[in-house]
Amino acid sequence: MAITDKVYLKNHRQIVSQLDVNIPKGAFSGATMDVLYSGEGLAKLDDATRDRLLDFAEDFLDPENPDDLYTGYPERQFVRYLLELRAQGLGPDAIVDVMSDEYMLYAYPGDVLSFLDSAVRTLEAAETLAEVDGDDEMEAKMRKARKALSG
Repeated sequence: MAITDKVYLKNHRQIVSQLDVNIPKGAFSGATMDVLYSGEGLAKLDDATRDRLLDFAEDFLDPENPDDLYTGYPERQFVRYLLELRAQGLGPDAIVDVMSDEYMLYAYPGDVLSFLDSAVRTLEAAETLAEVDGDDEMEAKMRKARKALSG
């Protein structure tokens, strides 16, 4: 299961109450994104909630090619965001706090830790493959990325 399947709307009940429509808790659920980021959905929300969800839409739901929105673009952008937070030295608890403050999203720190551990293992594998292939430049790049994630 992808990390984006484990990212939820913070204050889900409050948002559902304001919208007067039931939506899934998952932030990357198609139904959630359709309702929240339509003009009508956002107009029903209080200012603070609307501002944070608009920030989320601008940062993750605004590809150069609009067709990319339905090809995993939001999820890839969010994964990049999580990896950048980790590269800045934040641990799972701090990452959850930041995404909650910035976008009103929530994930369990254990899920974030599992995602980061998996990312490190993937980079280790890519580093080994580059070594076997004799690609010193790629091996160094993967090692640097892995060390940035490992802390």
